[in-house]
Amino acid sequence: MSDKRKVMEKEMEPKKMHVRKHLSSFQIIILGFAGVILAGALLLMLPFASADGIMTPFHDALFTATSAVCVTGLIVRDTASYWSIFGQSVILILIQIGGMGVVTVAVSFVMLSGKKISLMQRSTMQEAIAAPKTGGIVRLTSFVIRAVLTIELIGALLMLPTFCKEFGWGGIWRALFHSVSAFCNAGFDIMGTKKVPFASLTSFSGNWVINTVIMLLIVIGGIGFLTWDDIRKKRHHIRQYRMQSKVVLVTSAILILLPAIYFYFYEYAGLSGKERVLASLFQSVTTRTAGFNTMDLGTLSGAGKSLFIILMLIGGSPGSTAGGMKTTTAAVLFANAVSVFRRKEDPHFFGRRISEDTVRQAATIGMLYLSLFLGAALVISTLEKLPYGDCLFETASAIGTVGLTLGITTKLGIISQIILIVLMFFGRVGGLTLIYAAVSNTNKNLSKLPVEKITVG
Repeated sequence: MSDKRKVMEKEMEPKKMHVRKHLSSFQIIILGFAGVILAGALLLMLPFASADGIMTPFHDALFTATSAVCVTGLIVRDTASYWSIFGQSVILILIQIGGMGVVTVAVSFVMLSGKKISLMQRSTMQEAIAAPKTGGIVRLTSFVIRAVLTIELIGALLMLPTFCKEFGWGGIWRALFHSVSAFCNAGFDIMGTKKVPFASLTSFSGNWVINTVIMLLIVIGGIGFLTWDDIRKKRHHIRQYRMQSKVVLVTSAILILLPAIYFYFYEYAGLSGKERVLASLFQSVTTRTAGFNTMDLGTLSGAGKSLFIILMLIGGSPGSTAGGMKTTTAAVLFANAVSVFRRKEDPHFFGRRISEDTVRQAATIGMLYLSLFLGAALVISTLEKLPYGDCLFETASAIGTVGLTLGITTKLGIISQIILIVLMFFGRVGGLTLIYAAVSNTNKNLSKLPVEKITVG
């Protein structure tokens, strides 16, 4: 009997080990992002990654790597003047991986090797690009990879003449860098020099070509891969689009046009006609997670800064290169409020009802973002003795993975930098992804407690 028991125990050991090693899709996504960030930080610490050949402190390298992978754009070192070509190349690769998604990039290598995609890998891909089902996920991922590289190449070619005229042969690198950074909604730029660091695109505020191409890249990258798929398959037959695609397109259009009108009449009224239109549109587009700027943000009024904060928190759309709460979250919360006002039982879009689970998830995401954004600003303001409003702008930029700043990022201490790193990671990976990764093995309790009403409002 003892021999049989030993045999049974040996047979059970591998199974136990297998269960322990099994990771959920959410955990794989989080570990993938964390691993790429750490690897990027170590590469950026190398002496030849900086223009002066010095080793970069770990906390600065980690901040830059996190900002790049989380496609944020907040920086503590000017990208153009501090980093060497090698360092800028590392940053660009991190931006590309972060924009497309760590899982998408990893699976693309598996596909190129000719290996079969497992069911677990398909499930992880589904979570990574917010697809509704695993069926056809490999074809969709293949389309996404080809489309991303094609669009980025076209964007670089369109900007090439302008940049080459301005920078000579260096314009080739700048065109490619800014095309990838804009499409991935990263906001990193290499326009600054040792004389004018952190310049972003302010020297091109009146250039139609650069403004238009950058805006188109930001919008295309921010509407989401599923919306691309609908546009590709159904083209102008908008009624046949998924409800999510319709919500994304309508909400994105509203969030671009209405703020642009405000900026045109109240923030940039002193500019000439052409530059005024470009500035208004560009700031409206870039505020939702892109992070480039063509105007001095210090000149914004209090109302303008508040509008920036709201747009930064909303961000782009699910399954895109953008961060933030997402346009669909804001749309669901708005539709739910309307349904309550009208005493309707359920919110709806385009003749389709929104499920209770979706409403609860949207409310949870909204609460998480607001709590972290407000709480982090309070801590940073207390630690750094900075105005709370400026800190709110900074934390909204970090958690929305935007990258816009009022100029306080470089002045922050290590603790405040760590807070922003956590916010950037949270904003890119997603609050629910982190929560699901932590409680993915929790057993569901099917029993329900008794109901008792509570008065709200």
